[in-house]
Amino acid sequence: MKKTISVLLALFLAFSCASFAFAAQSEDSFGAYDHVFIIGVDGAGRFFKDANTPNFDRIFKDGAVDYTARAETITISAQNWGSILTGVSYLRHRMTNSVTESTPRTSDTKYPTIFTLLHKADPAAKLAVYTNWGAITKGIVENDLGADEVQIGDDGQLTDAMCEYFDAGNKPKLFFSQLDSVDHFGHEYGSKAPEYFAQIETVDGYIGRIYDSLTRNGLMENGLFIVVADHGHRVSKGHGGLTMRETNVMVAVAGKTVAAGGTMDKDTRNRDVAAIALYALGVERPDHMSARIPANLFTGVGGERRSVRNDFADAVFSRIVWPITLCTAWI
Repeated sequence: MKKTISVLLALFLAFSCASFAFAAQSEDSFGAYDHVFIIGVDGAGRFFKDANTPNFDRIFKDGAVDYTARAETITISAQNWGSILTGVSYLRHRMTNSVTESTPRTSDTKYPTIFTLLHKADPAAKLAVYTNWGAITKGIVENDLGADEVQIGDDGQLTDAMCEYFDAGNKPKLFFSQLDSVDHFGHEYGSKAPEYFAQIETVDGYIGRIYDSLTRNGLMENGLFIVVADHGHRVSKGHGGLTMRETNVMVAVAGKTVAAGGTMDKDTRNRDVAAIALYALGVERPDHMSARIPANLFTGVGGERRSVRNDFADAVFSRIVWPITLCTAWI
């Protein structure tokens, strides 16, 4: 009897730790895109859902949107932008705001971003990073890749620069931008204040301008467009804790092979953006990634089970604290 139980337990653990696809990869989606554009909205959490966002709504009308994706357990910017761009948990990449603001990052790091992974697969690929917060261009995205990097501390001016960049004929294979102003309003007013939602609506206008610039320059014909948040905010202002308002974030994806009306699955994390971007560009992701392809995202792709083996500490810790987060759902 003890032997039978041991065998069953071993099989259960093997099943839990395996990383495998529910359905075979669809060649129609893997490598189907010439460009991936990721627009990060710092501090927006899940709250685009509750704001008047006509541009976001039209862009993702036939795309896939999830407002209940999970941020990293530590709901702070560097931990989350680091995970979104590396596809591993903050327990592995170890980025913090102070580290990324002070320490330049190079491509020989143990857990590289998708920029380094694409550069290694395609050294000729054009890369671009346009951010409001300078820590991203200094301490998150590697500095030795020859990427076009711009840092402007005003979202409106940053949007102007992005549109000018595309209108000038630049065609990056991988583009990332971080808009920061919503986070400032969350710190000042909290996530129920009309001022906070008004700024989300302002940023929705910026997103519309960026998307329209890509479209008129022919970059969305074979482009994947992603909008993602790093974390949300408490009603009482700020973030960094375990509440649902801080932990729930949006992940939205639009492109020619994205399932219309797709909602993704209940295990979606914002870090999965790393796997989605590499998949779209036809780059095999490294074994150390715990990011995966959510179900109900690409047509013909059933989604993948998240690997517990690849990030066991995070898998255990996130499951322990999740009941605490659930208790805050009413706040």
